[in-house]
Amino acid sequence: MKIHEYQAKQILSKYDVQIPRGEVADNPSRAREIADKIGPRVVLKAQVHAGGRGKGGGIKLAKNPQETEKIAREMIGMTLVTPQTGPEGKLVKKILVEEALDIARELYIGIVIDRAKEVPVVMASSEGGVEIEKVAVETPELIFKEYINPATGFLPFQA
Repeated sequence: MKIHEYQAKQILSKYDVQIPRGEVADNPSRAREIADKIGPRVVLKAQVHAGGRGKGGGIKLAKNPQETEKIAREMIGMTLVTPQTGPEGKLVKKILVEEALDIARELYIGIVIDRAKEVPVVMASSEGGVEIEKVAVETPELIFKEYINPATGFLPFQA
């Protein structure tokens, strides 16, 4: 199952994990409304199933609601091309408009299927905000992996 960033954040918030305030927009005027409510500085994030969105132009900072609407107009409907999408790219239908925060530290966490072992694996790294594929090649020791037994699920001692 693939979920978008905003969906993952909704799940995390149900477990009291602090996430930035934000909402999803599928048109520029809605993006501006969200910025009016939570801004003035917001981050617009293309909601596609692919990493590397920032390098492909799918993550942008807006300083005010007017700029939010302008960027949303450019972003919604664009084809976002990243190393993970391939040259055909992915159509951006929705964007996450989120309050801009001053970042002290970024972390990476993801759950993927290890195709060789045919089990889910939680991957985490202190090297958030960068291409995890690059970290995997250049400094694999910076990626922590915890395999999940499908019969028992993720157990408390694994957290």
